[in-house]
Amino acid sequence: MRRVSEGGGTNGGRLWEAVRAVPRTLREDLWTVAREPLPSLRWLGRLPHAHAVLFAVLMGLANANQYEPQLEPATSAATTTVATAGAMAVTLLVVLQSGAAILALSRPVPAWWLSTLALFLARTVGETKVSHAPLWSWSFPGIALHTFVLFLLALRVRPRVAAEALGLTLLSGLAAWAFAAPAQQPSLLQDAVTCTTAVVVGASLRGRRVARSQLVEQEVRTADERARRTLLEERNRIARELHDVVAHHMSVISIQAQVAPHLVKEPTDELKENLAGIRENAVEALTELRRVLGVLRSEDASSDGVRHAPQPTLGRLDELVGKVRATGLAVVTETTGQPRPLPPGVDLSAFRIVQEALSNTMRHAPGAAVRVDLGYRPGGLTVRVTNTAPDRPAPPSPGAGHGLLGMHERTAMLGGELATGPTPDGGYEVTAILPTHTAEPAEPGEDAP
Repeated sequence: MRRVSEGGGTNGGRLWEAVRAVPRTLREDLWTVAREPLPSLRWLGRLPHAHAVLFAVLMGLANANQYEPQLEPATSAATTTVATAGAMAVTLLVVLQSGAAILALSRPVPAWWLSTLALFLARTVGETKVSHAPLWSWSFPGIALHTFVLFLLALRVRPRVAAEALGLTLLSGLAAWAFAAPAQQPSLLQDAVTCTTAVVVGASLRGRRVARSQLVEQEVRTADERARRTLLEERNRIARELHDVVAHHMSVISIQAQVAPHLVKEPTDELKENLAGIRENAVEALTELRRVLGVLRSEDASSDGVRHAPQPTLGRLDELVGKVRATGLAVVTETTGQPRPLPPGVDLSAFRIVQEALSNTMRHAPGAAVRVDLGYRPGGLTVRVTNTAPDRPAPPSPGAGHGLLGMHERTAMLGGELATGPTPDGGYEVTAILPTHTAEPAEPGEDAP
């Protein structure tokens, strides 16, 4: 029994705290003049806004025709004055209701307050009535205007705020009915159903719009994440390939440092010590490179033979072109300038760019003719791969490709330039300019250029 009493006391305390929090919640949600403009539609633009203004004006005119002062024939100046004041009050309330519907396009919460106040005063200020026997507690245009305000409110605010506004609207309707004590029997149920329907429809449309916006945002975020992951994967692949190039040079340095003392007659101890230090640093650097490569290849599913195979160079270009021709693609190669040995990084990158360009052609331009041009210049190498328009539609490509991204990464790594894009005849062109020289460090005392 004690536990039940304690539980009941706890539940009662929570209920009391919730009741005490209601005024604060209502004040935070509804006591605001924040601007929430109605967004324009994709195809219709601002046309719905113009229709909303037109609806408010027409309903205002119809509302003015529905109300008339309940006046006795004027028998004195005092009676005439009262009748005039009542007519002015009703006219002002009608204008406020129409203005609230227009204001709801930009500030829905203040517009709802204004419309609710006008709807309440329409039954309690002065002796007014609807000009015919109504089925509603208020005039039909007045209810339509307030329902429209609630609909515009539910389109912009959270469902909780819309529900709070609906609840206060119904309470104000009950209060107006009680204070005015109308002669005819009001039908508040129809008014409540109409306002509730407007709020439910507006909240549903808002939920759909919010869900669509979140979906678009998620798609953009997913695309950015996919692009970032693709970039990291391509950089890892380039790093794995360049490891072999760097490791080769470090191995050569280590061997040369070990052999050098034997090539000098009676080498000094200082020379031996320096060469030993060079060899030790080269071995340590090679070890660290292997560790880094192990991290990069931790999730690589390639076989050991593929992992440790030598990296390709332009010397294997004929082999690559032969494999592409075997697939039915017509490939023509041409070399201009005097071929010469290239730095390993440039040689590897040039081969990979040609390989990626040919792969893209096979994937996206079936049946096209391809031309590969290599231009040897004094300061660099120009790689140009062009293809004609495909002779049949390309099959859909699954997933995101790494081809163009890899070309950009390799070219940027060497400080070169890359241009890609369609050609006037419907084909595609890839042009890469790869520098083959590096800036020499300035001698002491010399000014850098």
